[in-house]
Amino acid sequence: MIIRNFKKNPILFVGIFLLSLLFFIAIFAPWISPFSPYAISLEKELCLPNNIHLLGCDANGIDILSSIFYGTRISLFIGVTTTLISLFIAFFLGSIAGYYGGKIDIVLMRILDIIFAFPGILLAIAIASLLKPSVQNLIFCLSITGWAGYTRLIRGEVRNIMTREYIESSHALGIGTWRIIIVHIWPNILSTVLVTASFGIAGCILAEASLSFLGIGVPPGTPSWGALLSFGKDVIVEAPHVATFPGIAILLTVLSFNFLGEGLRQWFDPKE
Repeated sequence: MIIRNFKKNPILFVGIFLLSLLFFIAIFAPWISPFSPYAISLEKELCLPNNIHLLGCDANGIDILSSIFYGTRISLFIGVTTTLISLFIAFFLGSIAGYYGGKIDIVLMRILDIIFAFPGILLAIAIASLLKPSVQNLIFCLSITGWAGYTRLIRGEVRNIMTREYIESSHALGIGTWRIIIVHIWPNILSTVLVTASFGIAGCILAEASLSFLGIGVPPGTPSWGALLSFGKDVIVEAPHVATFPGIAILLTVLSFNFLGEGLRQWFDPKE
């Protein structure tokens, strides 16, 4: 059964396998990392990959493999948490606007138009530059820009489902508003939201890496793929491995979530 499903939708299984590996690394990073990502050893400055430091060391002599393992924790935590917060806001606002329509819908759509008038990453950079670098502030910045897209999606899906006969029947039976939304509407839009959220997590991870690369993301000294890229750009000629391996980690993580999203899209699509 599993083999047959794999042949029909290999992208989904590849995405699940890669993400399972990434979450395993994130959870067990303290136990599988060969060194501490905070242990500075200047005599090993920019050492090349060898049998002790498999991916080499950075400018402070910190083991890059250990930094990447711990950076997996940061990236996945920020990506997943930001997406969950954005979805929580979007489900509430999008459902209300889609269900009631009228002035509530008009006001929310105008607010979304204002947010969409600014590129998301530029708005996140502007907000992050005003705040102290921290994981909490980074999640706050990304959530402010992330909820808008999900809200517009959910509002449109709710508006579409409101025309179905079973919703009209629920109204005729006197079923309460939130029971209709939770029991009859949300389950029917969940597949679309899950697919979009899979791609959204990948976008959050890229945004986190970008902000950390600019020095306005995670605090200095925190193991982060974006921070490693920032350090690596200054020594790209003499020590290209410092930036190469974190870049590969970002690439594989983003591909994993994209594979998951595309696989889920095929899984939920009746035509597929």
